[in-house]
Amino acid sequence: MEKFGRSQPVTRIEDQRFLTGEGRYVDDIVPEGALVAHVLRAPMAHGWIETLDVSAAREAEGVHAVLTAADLEAVGLDLRMQAVRVPNRDGTKGAATERLLLARDRVRFVGEPVAMIVAETRQQARDAAELVELEIEELPAKLDLAPGGEPLHENAPDNRAFDWALGDAAATEAAFETAAHVVRLEVGDNRVIVNSLEPRGAYAEWVDGRVHVAINGQGVWSQKAALVQALRLPEDAVRVTNPDVGGGFGMKGAPYPEYPVLAHAARVTERPVHWMAERTESMLSDHAGRDLVTTAELAFDADLRITAYRVHTLSNLGAYNSNFGQIIQSTLFSKVLTGVYDIPAAWLHVEGIYTNTTQVDAYRGAGRPEAIYVLERAMDRAARELGVDPWELRRRNFIPKEKFPYTTPSGETYDVGDFHRLLDRVERECDRAGFPARREESAARGRLRGLGLCYYIESILGDPSEGAKVTFEEDGTVSLFVGTQSNGQGHETVYAQFLSDQTGIPVERIRVVQGDSDLIAQGGGTGGSRSVTVQNTATLGAVEKMVAAFTPYLAGKMDVPEAEIRFDDDTFRAPGSNRTPSLLEAAEMARADGRSDLLTHEARTKLPGRSFPNGAHAAEVEIDPDTGRVRVLRYTVVDDFGNLINPLLAEGQVHGGVAQGIGQALCERTVFDEDGQLLTATFMDYAMPRADDLPMYDFTSEPVPSVNNVLGMKGCGEAGTVGALAAVANAVQDAVWEAGVRQADMPFTPHRMWDMLRHAHAAE
Repeated sequence: MEKFGRSQPVTRIEDQRFLTGEGRYVDDIVPEGALVAHVLRAPMAHGWIETLDVSAAREAEGVHAVLTAADLEAVGLDLRMQAVRVPNRDGTKGAATERLLLARDRVRFVGEPVAMIVAETRQQARDAAELVELEIEELPAKLDLAPGGEPLHENAPDNRAFDWALGDAAATEAAFETAAHVVRLEVGDNRVIVNSLEPRGAYAEWVDGRVHVAINGQGVWSQKAALVQALRLPEDAVRVTNPDVGGGFGMKGAPYPEYPVLAHAARVTERPVHWMAERTESMLSDHAGRDLVTTAELAFDADLRITAYRVHTLSNLGAYNSNFGQIIQSTLFSKVLTGVYDIPAAWLHVEGIYTNTTQVDAYRGAGRPEAIYVLERAMDRAARELGVDPWELRRRNFIPKEKFPYTTPSGETYDVGDFHRLLDRVERECDRAGFPARREESAARGRLRGLGLCYYIESILGDPSEGAKVTFEEDGTVSLFVGTQSNGQGHETVYAQFLSDQTGIPVERIRVVQGDSDLIAQGGGTGGSRSVTVQNTATLGAVEKMVAAFTPYLAGKMDVPEAEIRFDDDTFRAPGSNRTPSLLEAAEMARADGRSDLLTHEARTKLPGRSFPNGAHAAEVEIDPDTGRVRVLRYTVVDDFGNLINPLLAEGQVHGGVAQGIGQALCERTVFDEDGQLLTATFMDYAMPRADDLPMYDFTSEPVPSVNNVLGMKGCGEAGTVGALAAVANAVQDAVWEAGVRQADMPFTPHRMWDMLRHAHAAE
């Protein structure tokens, strides 16, 4: 297989059914006669459960079951949820907190699940929940991002979850001591609520002693492992499926407490049980993202070359450890610690802090946006304080093309890159030369105009291995079984397109099968921009095995030596034979001959190394100082995603990611009161970006193919968000710098901007 694919901008196959109401989401496939579950959640952020009396609820009309932690323990369920413990700087492990499926003695955030009520209808379940007698002795809420305060866990008396570090502290300190210039900046990264189009939901049913749980998640295997553990069942007694999923953003990747409880509810009621979160319930109980306060320092020599980078981050983990929370804000952060810059020494220090804000801090494109946001804000501040052009400062410090492969101070090896080329391209595409005239035109109307740059790099994360299986079906179609899970990215299209490119099998004859633990033995799910690269690499491996298997069989059919047969990505050919069977024709012959061994082919492949998508985002904003409103007028992206299988879908991913980043930069913000109550728990209070908040985007692909996979791909799932935060923030800072504002932090809401400008004017 010499080519990676035809790279055509094919429109999405799945859109036909989505746009005509034919999608098969959790709510569309609930078994007939299913009961409905409602989750009773903690009404306060912190306290001891003094009374939990569910007897009246159990007698309510239509109620089939009310489950508490005591009920689950009585039948032998394992209530403990999995968690990761990050090592501290001194080599000890971070705090080991106990997180249960249902709260037993203590609640630690508003929305923590306390009981599940199962009834014939949703309204009956909600009415019964009102009859539960729940008395909680309230404790002080811990909300600030600092060690100390009211302890949430006995084994973390100072509320520090971990104290983790990476890099060479001595070399970094030495570089700062001898630096010609040192620039320091503290920035906040505001918390966001994920708000996928489809809230979390699931149903569970038992058939012949096996439980089937359908979850709108981002993969089935971690969910299955959690169910096996909680229900204490053998693996072959648990089936997990993911139907169509209306958005995930990483939030739907982790196991949640509701799913094992739902499975047990279906067992005790002997009926299927369905649960779907309401929007406010999701805002309270879903994993949130961001919420960091970071101090970044850059050391420069006399030539303005960076000699060291030092970062200290306070990370809000919420109430508990998770299998994502600690990793996201520490290990993943380090993958792009030094961005695209040639920095000799670096030191990263992250303290995870427990607070009564959410069950665990997750992410919405995690790790990379936080790291790049901090670094690119610091670079922009350095340029202003040192009196140098911010674009030139970046060029001066880029990793040169000839230094690749390049190993960063955090130990990550970048395979390829040509950062100068991309920055030159975005400078032309955004018409930087014309910006001064546009700024003058805005000033003539009493407006402030700014241009902001972000050069980002991210890495493909998650399991570098993946499997694929291709089966020729009796009806003449082909099934492609994949280990990833689409939650809106268009996997059905890109996977079918790639298989068609490599085999000549018409796209309309290919069916992509995903998200079923019975049909697919192993898979890494979706997250970390891994899907298309790892999955298509596995598919390519399956195609190679397929061709190798059919070649000796067809040698006999074509009456030619095996060594002379070649497959040209459409048909098998050989000199001296006028027969040119396609793979579909070869499969038909094999079926007729009883060669069932030729009808299924699978492979599992592992990437030899990560690939590193990178690119430059240029945002241009205009601010009305009278109202504080910020408008993003122009947005230009030049990305290096390596080779693209489907440029149209790649651009769509960028569009969505940029919208997400602009949303956080301009309007999204999670707010709690002093008691830990979420004040932004509806769309009346939590501002999501709308169409009139967004400009038209200018997207250009400038590929530098990766050498760490045969396809030369790099992934693109989170690239839009990674670049957007700092690009917009730097543009806003540029716009208000001359007005005297020296610190502009997200979100740039009209009131916050008006207040910044008012205080700057008063200080003159």
